[in-house]
Amino acid sequence: MSDSFLEHFENIVDPRIERCKKHQLLDILLLAISAVISGAEGWEDIEDFGHNRLDWLRKYRPFLNGIPRHDTIARVITKLRADEIEQAFQSWMKTLVQTTGTDIIAVDGKTARHSFDTRGRKNPLHSVSAWSCSNQLVLGQAAVDDKSNEITAIPKLLTLLDIENCIITLDAMGCQRKIAKQIVQSKADYVLALKGNHSTMQAELEAWWHKACREQFTEKNYAQHTDVDAGHGRIETRHCEHLVVDKEWLTKQYQWEGLRSIIKITSEVEHSIT
Repeated sequence: MSDSFLEHFENIVDPRIERCKKHQLLDILLLAISAVISGAEGWEDIEDFGHNRLDWLRKYRPFLNGIPRHDTIARVITKLRADEIEQAFQSWMKTLVQTTGTDIIAVDGKTARHSFDTRGRKNPLHSVSAWSCSNQLVLGQAAVDDKSNEITAIPKLLTLLDIENCIITLDAMGCQRKIAKQIVQSKADYVLALKGNHSTMQAELEAWWHKACREQFTEKNYAQHTDVDAGHGRIETRHCEHLVVDKEWLTKQYQWEGLRSIIKITSEVEHSIT
């Protein structure tokens, strides 16, 4: 954490009445964000973090009235404009990201734990986030009403990011022609998961794979790699195969801009017996 962190959040509008403020907004934001980064999963966790790290927090902010209660933190944070927080967060992330070579950005949808309430008829909180594998940071995030709206949220999130020279990975939900085209036009590459959402194309590519196998793979169109991970009582072996496909056929048949190859992952898991 550095002093520059506060510069990105100081323009967020405080919705509270001036005479009702016991704790400064920047104090609350610094506390909440620091706690969440450290693993806090709820308002009470944030308050506990504040009490345990008050001396450290006061290196950056005065906290004249100590640490606010968890209900105060929740009340203030939930009244803030989400778009202002998102803009401030992304501005801060840009100062932390080091552009060294090609980065892999994993775009994925998540459902926040404990974010639903059946009694209060509160739907779970869904979001789409972009994770920088090189920097181990979330570069951006967008909230969605439900998981089906990820398709519309992904293009908006990608527009906010500088993805030039990056590799964007997406699960089957993001395997869409328009998204692939947007990534290529942003001078980036993509790896998309192909499942039943494009069953016809999946069948065609499987047929192409078997055809190439019958004709025998060559060094020009085929590569493979095997990786083994051991831990938590199991051994997982992942075998990755890469096959270059006919660009002219793919472009004409399915209009996937920039598509050059298909990747097949075979995973085997062995459980240790103790």
